[in-house]
Amino acid sequence: MPLPSSFRASIPLNVIALAAAASLAPSAQAQATTASPAVGSASDQLQQVVVTGTRRVNRTVAESESPVDVLSAADLQRTGTTELATALGQLLPSLNFPRPSLTDASDAVRPAQLRGLSPDQTLVLIDGKRRHTTAVVNINGTQGRGSAPVDLNTIPLAAIERIEVLRDGAAAQYGSDAIAGVINIVLKKGARGGSVNAELGQTDAGDGFRHTEAASAGFALGQDGWIRFALENRHQQRTNRAGVDTREAATEPRFGQVNNRLGDPDSHQQAAVLNAELPRAGALQAYAVATLSHRDTVSAAFWRTRATAVANNVAGLYPEGFLPLQRSTSVDIGLVAGVRGELAGWSWDASLNHGRNRFDIDVANTANYSLGNASPTRFDAGRLSNQQTVLNLDLSRELELGLAAPWTLAVGAEARRERYEIDAGEPASYQNGGASGFPGFQPGNAGAHGRHDVAAYASLEGRVTQAFSASAALRTEHYNDFGNATSAKLSGRYAWSPAVALRGTVSTGFRAPSLAQQFFATTSTNLINGALVEAGTFPVESAAAAALGAKPLKAEKSRNLSLGLLLQPLGQWQTTVDIYQIDIDDRILLSANLSLPTALREQLAAQGVLVSAGRYFTNALDTRTRGVDVVSTWQQDWGRAGRGQYTLAYNHNKNSVRHVDDNPALLSANNLTLIDRVTLARATVGSPKDKLVASAEHRRGPWSGRLAASRYGSFVIRQSNAANDQTFGAAWLLDVSAGWEQGAWHVSAGVDNLTDRYPDRVIAANAIGGILAYNQFSPFGFNGRQYYAKVGYRW
Repeated sequence: MPLPSSFRASIPLNVIALAAAASLAPSAQAQATTASPAVGSASDQLQQVVVTGTRRVNRTVAESESPVDVLSAADLQRTGTTELATALGQLLPSLNFPRPSLTDASDAVRPAQLRGLSPDQTLVLIDGKRRHTTAVVNINGTQGRGSAPVDLNTIPLAAIERIEVLRDGAAAQYGSDAIAGVINIVLKKGARGGSVNAELGQTDAGDGFRHTEAASAGFALGQDGWIRFALENRHQQRTNRAGVDTREAATEPRFGQVNNRLGDPDSHQQAAVLNAELPRAGALQAYAVATLSHRDTVSAAFWRTRATAVANNVAGLYPEGFLPLQRSTSVDIGLVAGVRGELAGWSWDASLNHGRNRFDIDVANTANYSLGNASPTRFDAGRLSNQQTVLNLDLSRELELGLAAPWTLAVGAEARRERYEIDAGEPASYQNGGASGFPGFQPGNAGAHGRHDVAAYASLEGRVTQAFSASAALRTEHYNDFGNATSAKLSGRYAWSPAVALRGTVSTGFRAPSLAQQFFATTSTNLINGALVEAGTFPVESAAAAALGAKPLKAEKSRNLSLGLLLQPLGQWQTTVDIYQIDIDDRILLSANLSLPTALREQLAAQGVLVSAGRYFTNALDTRTRGVDVVSTWQQDWGRAGRGQYTLAYNHNKNSVRHVDDNPALLSANNLTLIDRVTLARATVGSPKDKLVASAEHRRGPWSGRLAASRYGSFVIRQSNAANDQTFGAAWLLDVSAGWEQGAWHVSAGVDNLTDRYPDRVIAANAIGGILAYNQFSPFGFNGRQYYAKVGYRW
């Protein structure tokens, strides 16, 4: 599969050098196309059966035609966190999980990126079944602005057997959203085994105390059936790295103090997973998976100064100023029930999958300025809800084609119903400007919207010869709101010897605009060009959006190319190198914040929309993503000295713009730009181009030790004024831990970010009176050094 010369030229020399070093000398690696326990050989890991990206029942990691990372439960537990998304961010170089703050609901539901693309361009599965997305839309200045992805942190680590991450386009296999790849969460199964675990942690700065308690167990149902549960209680206190407030020195009684919050919010979550399987007559099996999560979060808006309180007649309530607090509750429910069996040589699986996410927002410690000192200080700001119901029928069988081995034919059909709803807040939360910090959802924003789609797919995969395997997949879908979409994928793998194999894929894909992107509407207080303004987010088909030049949304379309090399010169050492290119047309994103001139403000005011800025979703951008993943694993038995596992993983990722649609004439006439330099930067250079993770783990008797080093590349934040652009430098982080295991007991303790590394500080021009000390795009947050200890008992 030859690559364009322009693609080859885009791969930096340091990537080529790293690939060569990884393949010629035993190095180290962290996640891998295999990720595994500290015992056993790399060869054993390569023979692990995977279920993501294939319909075959016996495909191993080594045989996969696309790169698949497999993270075991032990890998996840060895990190210094109990949040799934945070653990994945520490282990996977291709995954970015920043920790935004001062971003309203995005503080509570943080998005994760795969390969530098939008968070909603990664499909999430649980045991191969599509997971529903959150109701929250990331509308503020976060990475993934405009997306409404799956909330990974609703799934407790105690329920997980392993994570399979397919780093390849897979829309032809799984449908919409699988442009960047697929994260498949595989749950623990069977009646045997259980565990109880507890974890404590805190930052070196003395804040952010957290604790987690979890349990998992299985029980027999009848002779061959089983049921398992996992429970988790997780609590984290806030961290704060805000700078001192230097605004309005002459009038502020709290001048020079830390008035704001910038960091992790206060959060308390309870989560449960229940899964079961019950054999029926013959080969028939009934199964079910239920998930439940309840999370309360308290995050902050910007500090309102005394001068602001006086000017808005609420100084009687807040004589020194005030800090609005957003108190949110997220309730997430999922249920899958199905039956599978064998009939006339076919394996079949019929399932019903329902999921919903509800997000309620209250605003406290605030006021509606129009009510003056008589204003309430707490408001019900409304509710967001998202639902998904999926009906699946999957069939597969082995075919004898006279080739090296039987081929697997799979066919299936899917019907999906989605619903998105906004409930208005109480009148005082939105009237006449509404609650300061987060005005409530207005009746004009409220409403319920639904759609449905039907899909059919077919795939064929198998061995042409003992050395050459291939697969093909085709999927077609019909959405009642935007029409048809068809995706295709071709893959192949050729093994020159047991030590060398080449693999590659070519595929097309799509992502349907979510209902949230089509219908989400709100008015909120945002920081735009250094000032707090009321900004409206308008549905594309609303009169307000039409007045700003909006057009109906259409589906994103993608084309994926990948080429990979697998090397295993020794049984205990293997390396993979995968290069890829992803072109996306009609990419869906939220427009720039359009600071409205007087004429447009008056035009919107005539519609009852009182804002100083507006934005809406658009398909105005075509992008290209090129990159390379290098993964190498070496395991060594040192005899009496114990056993070691050494791992190295590296991702280089470059996003570029291929095309920007012409600016709407109405905006040009008012000196406004739909896709500005800030929006382009967020899609291209706002996340690190490079990430490297290296670790070494050693076990001797009951003792173990682990050392992990991560390097996060530089990233760029642009402002409307180019003079205020800032490049944030690369950073190394070092994590260390030690453990002891005896019988059923295991204890560990560690330090994340041992050197207390912080990202570069925000320059004064962007710090808003000194408050914004650190940038929320930092890929490793800005909490500094953290300590933790874990204890567990398993049986």
